[in-house]
Amino acid sequence: MKSRVIKKIVLAFIFLWLLSSISFARKISEIDSSKLIEIAGKQRMLSQRIAKDYIYIGKKIAISKADKQLKESLNEFFKIHNELSILITDSEIKNLLDFVYLSSTELKEIANKDFTLDNAHLILDLTESMLEGNQYIVDSLKEAHKIKESNILEKVARQRMLSQRIAKYYIAYQAGIKDDNTVNSMKETIKQFSKNLKFLLANRDNTPQIDKKLKEIDRLWKIVHKFYSNIEKGGLPLIVFNTTDNITKKMDEITKLYIQKDK
Repeated sequence: MKSRVIKKIVLAFIFLWLLSSISFARKISEIDSSKLIEIAGKQRMLSQRIAKDYIYIGKKIAISKADKQLKESLNEFFKIHNELSILITDSEIKNLLDFVYLSSTELKEIANKDFTLDNAHLILDLTESMLEGNQYIVDSLKEAHKIKESNILEKVARQRMLSQRIAKYYIAYQAGIKDDNTVNSMKETIKQFSKNLKFLLANRDNTPQIDKKLKEIDRLWKIVHKFYSNIEKGGLPLIVFNTTDNITKKMDEITKLYIQKDK
């Protein structure tokens, strides 16, 4: 009698487990491909913002804001990584996720140490590797879901990363990392942002709300990109911090509007 009761309990447990597994699998299968790519794409921005915040703290500029943002960015990066690890089943993409995770744990360890120029160099190198890995993940997801390279959502989501990358290289140069790579990377990032913004403004499928927000960014960009381009002169780190954060926030809002529009 006792064994039959135990057997029924075990069978009931197995049934509930199978039911929850099916429900979970269905939930994953119903995830919108654009949303998944948007989540993966956000990792690119976070990697750049983490490096930027670390160097700003080291330079004792916008310390309170940068410190708060650094902690939030690290937490969000690992949270998104866990989500992607569950949602992505492709073995090749999972390998890249594992690599990015290893780099991010090393990044977190260094970011929690006191600022030194050597640590800043390490963080710049790590965030470049993480950016490349995350970009590969985004591209692989686009290919798997048959989304074209010219996809509007990808371009607008990429703008978030580029704005933080601008601030990263600007403050890195002011901190003493004054090699050609810093200057050239900064100028190339500004060029990419301008090109993408022009493309987005010309998109005929924009809603009035999207158009309005893009024009707000365009008005700001026409002024501040001159400050960014003058990286070798410097002198405006607080303006660069605040304006690039403002642009990132607006681009994040626009990204969400595009996702809603495509549903």
